[in-house]
Amino acid sequence: MPSAKQLDLLKEFTKVVADTGDFGLMEDYQPQDATTNPSLILKAAQQEAYRYLVEQAVDEGRESGLSGSAQMESVIDRILILFGKKILGIVPGRVSTETDARLSFDTDGTVAKARQLIDLYENDGIPRERVLIKIASTWEGIRAAEILEKEGIHCNLTLLFSLCQAVACAEAKVQLISPFVGRIYDWYKADTGKEYSGADDPGVQSVNEIYNYYKKFGYETEVMGASFRNTGQILELAGCDLLTISPDLLEELQNSEGEVPRKLDPAAAKSMEIEKLELDEKAFRYLLNEDAMATEKTAEGIRKFAADMVKLEDLVREMLEG
Repeated sequence: MPSAKQLDLLKEFTKVVADTGDFGLMEDYQPQDATTNPSLILKAAQQEAYRYLVEQAVDEGRESGLSGSAQMESVIDRILILFGKKILGIVPGRVSTETDARLSFDTDGTVAKARQLIDLYENDGIPRERVLIKIASTWEGIRAAEILEKEGIHCNLTLLFSLCQAVACAEAKVQLISPFVGRIYDWYKADTGKEYSGADDPGVQSVNEIYNYYKKFGYETEVMGASFRNTGQILELAGCDLLTISPDLLEELQNSEGEVPRKLDPAAAKSMEIEKLELDEKAFRYLLNEDAMATEKTAEGIRKFAADMVKLEDLVREMLEG
């Protein structure tokens, strides 16, 4: 009798999410949900197989009667919605659609953009329950998510690297957070010159700490480990609520046989000695500032997503003018 594939075993106690904008790969690995970001959408938009979606959005933008920045914004939003709709035709669960990273320190702007995206989805027949709005885990982003959650607009707080960010999200009753395992690992590897693996990986340790804190204190916010560098990191987090995994690592798990023991367990977390963190804005900003890795990686992530959004706009501008 053949051994079970590690991907199938992982799915027994963790929801697997595809971290890609490639529809074909989603069909191959059958994830529950899918998540995108400006970098993934930009990459997909430049592929011949998906250019028709960008062309459709551009054509609609030309016919909208809008011009200038309003036209550009409408085309970009439409690209996000068209990709999201295609993804939702493949996955049975939810798609994460990111707000513009340039709004990361603008609570009102983030709320307005999220409402706009949800309206566009609903106008196309997609219920808001199937969409997660991705927002950076800044203080302003978390406050925006708190407002949106009360309106039934569920959020995925991304670019999350520290316990204080995670606790603030849980207190705001955010639907889901995405702690970035691989980027934490990258920072510590560069900072110390050491190689990390297994339970010693600081990215794995960060998600462990957040997961156990949430389960200990009964928070309903879902924890979705993200940004993996290898399958070892993924297997160390077996049992996490969700894990969003890139296609190359999904393939490796699908092609690998062997046991996948559960590492994270809500029952075990309940009995742990964990100190509760009391957070207001001042405490949040101070604790985040004290964590050099979290401060640097949050800022770097926002800059990168913002830069890729500008590149996507440049691509659209060329097509509008062509």
